[in-house]
Amino acid sequence: MENSNRILVAPLNWGLGHATRCIPIIRELLDHGHQPFIASDGVALSLLKKEFPDLPAFELPSYKISYAEKGRNFKIKMIWDSPKVFKAIAKEKKAVKRLVKEHDLQGIISDNRLGAYYKKVPCVFITHQLNVLSGNTTWMSSKAHQKIIKKFDICWVPDVKEKPNLTGKLGHLKKSKLNIAYLGPLSRFEKEELSITHDLMVLLSGPEPQRTMLEEKLMEELYKFEGNILFVKGKIENHQVQEEIEIPHGKILHYNFMKSDELEKAINQSKKVLCRSGYTTVMDLAKLEKKAFFIPTPGQYEQEYLAKRMQKQGLVPYSTQEDFKLNDLSRIDDSDGLTQFESVVDFSSLFEIFSAAEAFSKVKENSEPTSTSLST
Repeated sequence: MENSNRILVAPLNWGLGHATRCIPIIRELLDHGHQPFIASDGVALSLLKKEFPDLPAFELPSYKISYAEKGRNFKIKMIWDSPKVFKAIAKEKKAVKRLVKEHDLQGIISDNRLGAYYKKVPCVFITHQLNVLSGNTTWMSSKAHQKIIKKFDICWVPDVKEKPNLTGKLGHLKKSKLNIAYLGPLSRFEKEELSITHDLMVLLSGPEPQRTMLEEKLMEELYKFEGNILFVKGKIENHQVQEEIEIPHGKILHYNFMKSDELEKAINQSKKVLCRSGYTTVMDLAKLEKKAFFIPTPGQYEQEYLAKRMQKQGLVPYSTQEDFKLNDLSRIDDSDGLTQFESVVDFSSLFEIFSAAEAFSKVKENSEPTSTSLST
């Protein structure tokens, strides 16, 4: 067993994907004898506290990210909200520095939290977006993101390096000076051969108001579905709530949320899955080798890119949220579905970055005369 290190794991609170893909990282840290500390905010923090109730958990300043009600206003709202995001990042840097000092932390793993680093300990950044798609400003948003990634000691990309891969141009650069390690797709789930009990599983997540808007749209369209539906709303609340609704040709079983073990079993027992095309969901469905249908979040370029890419490859059909109709689900039968990419990750080697934090600190102090603060 390795020497135990105290490692802060800090996922972004943007939907549930960043938090859920940190679950296998946290499990690996524990398996390798390390002590994970959890830090986030909102539903991301709530989810990880439910998954790991015995681990220390701390609240970080919220970026207060929400979507525009109309997809075409997504970029405008992101620009409008950017001052409060930069303000939150500045607060986050101070909070992380305080946590490192108070709890003698030896490293940080940030999943897209831009201020979750401290120059005196090894810092890892997890992202599948080396390129950040933003329409005609993609070049600018990508360069800005890569500049932030450079402040970290290494970037872990949850995909395979070569083709075929899941992220396409999102997670692969033609030329780069970044220190990048490809982890292979990350999933908290394992595939099991279980009897199918759900004809369709609906799996929702993501910031409001778009999550609720899709839920309302689907309840209207799925009323005439023939068969049994398991509908997981992705609302992380204090207590799990279950409700069954009769429909003319079947039933809909509602859950506000499910923990990982329940969700793993439910997806394995589902014939088809209807969900957003968030990258963490794509990785999970690939691991479980499921047939699916995607409805990307309106205006979110990354999800739209992934959905179009999967449909073009004949893997998963998609529809816009506005145009979705019940009969669109018939296109699932003509698709191949997702299959997992076999990849072996040597976490022992990856975690070696944390094994000499004290020496690392001295090297950093001697080699970094310039400030590493985020410019606003």
